[in-house]
Amino acid sequence: MSSTETKSPFKNRGFIAAAILVGIIVLAGIIVLVTSLTRSGDVADPVTTPPASTSTASTADPSVCGLPGDEATDTLDAAPDSTWELVGTLAAPTDPGVSGPGTIDADGFRSCFAHTAEGALYAAVNYFAMSTDSRLAPELSERYLVPGPGRDAALAKEAAGEYAAADGGLRAQVAGYTISSYDGEQATVDLVVQVANSGALVSIPTVLEWYEGDWKAVVDNDGNSPLETAQLESLGGYTPWAGA
Repeated sequence: MSSTETKSPFKNRGFIAAAILVGIIVLAGIIVLVTSLTRSGDVADPVTTPPASTSTASTADPSVCGLPGDEATDTLDAAPDSTWELVGTLAAPTDPGVSGPGTIDADGFRSCFAHTAEGALYAAVNYFAMSTDSRLAPELSERYLVPGPGRDAALAKEAAGEYAAADGGLRAQVAGYTISSYDGEQATVDLVVQVANSGALVSIPTVLEWYEGDWKAVVDNDGNSPLETAQLESLGGYTPWAGA
């Protein structure tokens, strides 16, 4: 990669939510990525192969809060008919008795999503939304990464202050998705967000793992997202889906 090309946003504190939650970047990171790609004319190629599972948790682990559903295959064939709530600066879907979040703590943390493809999709968006709230983002690595070397590395980087601060004033919203893979043990959810000030579309693929009764984020052993973001020309190949 040349010195003029865009570096991975997951290397910076502005994108810590990518390492934190399901490979997702904070909204400030999206803006920087889109601005850089538009300026250079380059479009990043997303990585589509999810990493191998690092946990020993069984896919049979029941939902940590008792939500129904236990799918080993993706049965989501259309965009969910969702109720949306503002979380941070992002609209997130909510269906507390079916897909989740089944638990919302007093401090606003949202967890417990169904063991289904739709539950994985809801988890991805809700984790992304929490990354836009400065009160919640600092806790996400600890609470929502799969335990292991990757989470340890992410926490060590945070403790060492290796990330620059993000600008929280920038805005984007979910515009669509595709579930690239799902086997009940792992899910790769590719969200598309639309940047408010430019209308640009950005793909944010995320790997989730069913761990101890909930979906958690997978990162590599260096604490980085295993997947790359990419600027899109359109929603072709994705299912349109957005908050009202």
